[in-house]
Amino acid sequence: MVDDREQVSESSGVAVELRSRVDRFIRERVMPAEKVLDAGGPVAATTMRDLRVLAQQEGLWALPLPSELGGGGLSLMEYAQVAEVEGASDHGPAALGSTSLLDVLMLNRHGRTRIREEYPRRLGTGELQACYAMTEPDVPGTDPSMTRTRAVEEADGSWRISGRKWFTSGAADADLVTVLARTDRSTDRGGLSLFLVPTGAPGFRVVRELPVLGAGGQSEIELDGVRVPGDHLIGERGSALAIAGERLQLGRTLRALRWTGQAQRAFDLMCERVNACTGSRGPLGGHQLVQQHVFESLLALRTTRPLVHEAVTRIAAGLDAHVEVGLAKVAAARTLQQVTDAAIQVHGAAGLGPDTPLPALFRTGRASRILDGPDELHITSVARRALRAYRT
Repeated sequence: MVDDREQVSESSGVAVELRSRVDRFIRERVMPAEKVLDAGGPVAATTMRDLRVLAQQEGLWALPLPSELGGGGLSLMEYAQVAEVEGASDHGPAALGSTSLLDVLMLNRHGRTRIREEYPRRLGTGELQACYAMTEPDVPGTDPSMTRTRAVEEADGSWRISGRKWFTSGAADADLVTVLARTDRSTDRGGLSLFLVPTGAPGFRVVRELPVLGAGGQSEIELDGVRVPGDHLIGERGSALAIAGERLQLGRTLRALRWTGQAQRAFDLMCERVNACTGSRGPLGGHQLVQQHVFESLLALRTTRPLVHEAVTRIAAGLDAHVEVGLAKVAAARTLQQVTDAAIQVHGAAGLGPDTPLPALFRTGRASRILDGPDELHITSVARRALRAYRT
C-alpha cells in the first residue's frame, strides 16, 4: 500500500519527499504522544505546543494555507496527497497547523476589511485558534432552518447574540468561534447569518465538555447576550447557508482524506499482526478467514481512495461536487469503520486494549458516520441528484 500512495503523489506532481517527511513526523513525533494528547489538560497543551514548534522548525507547518498568511502555499490538489498521511493521527492536523484552513479561507474570503486584516494570518501562524458552532441541542443538525440561536441588531449597528450550541470541536481552547444565528424572524433558510465571536466576550461560556464515545474535544457553549461589532458579520446578512455549504464541501472532503489515512493505518497494523503471529495451527496469514479480512479491507481502501480524490479534483476545479463529496464522505466513513473492525478482530483481545490505537480508530470510525452529516443525509442527497439527472 505504501507504493500505491507514493504513485498517487508522483502522478499529481507533489514531491514524494514532502509526503514522506510528513508521514515520518506523524509516526515519529505525533503518534507516540497520542495518549498524552488524548488525556487533555496542561500536559497535553504543552505537548501540542512543542509539536507545533517542531513542525515549524521542520518546514511542515500549515502546508495548505496561503503563504501570505503564514502557510506552506500548497494547492488543494497538492495538499490532498499530504492530508491522508497527516490525518493518520487525529492529532496530526492540529500539530501541523492545518486545522485552521477552513476558518482562514472563510474569513479571508467573506470577512470584512477589519476581520481580514486582524485574524486570518494570526490563525495561520497558530497565534490564535478558532472553532465553528452550528448544531444545537434538541435541534436536528441536518435542518439548519430550525436554528434557535438569535442575533439582534442594535441601534449602533452591533449585534447581540443569544443561544446554545453543542458538539463544537475545539471550543474549550478557541479564541474565536463562528456562530450560525437567525437574524430574521422568519423560519426560512434565508434568515440565517454567520458571526465571528471572540470567546473572551462577556456572555460567552463553555457549558460542559461532551465526550464522544468517551473521547474529549467537543463542547457545549452558551451565548448569553454576547455583543459583537457590526463588522463581525461574516458575508452578507442572510448568506450563512451559502457560506456554510462552501465550507462544508471542503471540510467533508478533508475529513474523508484523513479518515482514509486512518483506515490505512489500521490496515498496516492488521497486516503487521498477521505476519508476526504464528499459532499452533501455523502462521496467522495462512488462515482463509484472516485472508478474507485482509482482502475486504484492501478492497475497501482501493475503492474509496479514488472516490475521495475525485471529490478533491472537482472542488479544486470549481465544479459542483455535491455527488462526489457525498460519495466520498460515506465511503471513507464506512471504510474506516470496516477496516478498523477487521484489524481488531485479527488482533483479538489485544485489539480491545490500550496497547494499540485501534480502539481510538474504531471510535473515530463510528463517529464519522454521523459527523459532518449522517450517512443517511448524504445517501438521500446523492440519490435524489442522480435521479434528477435522469429526469432531465
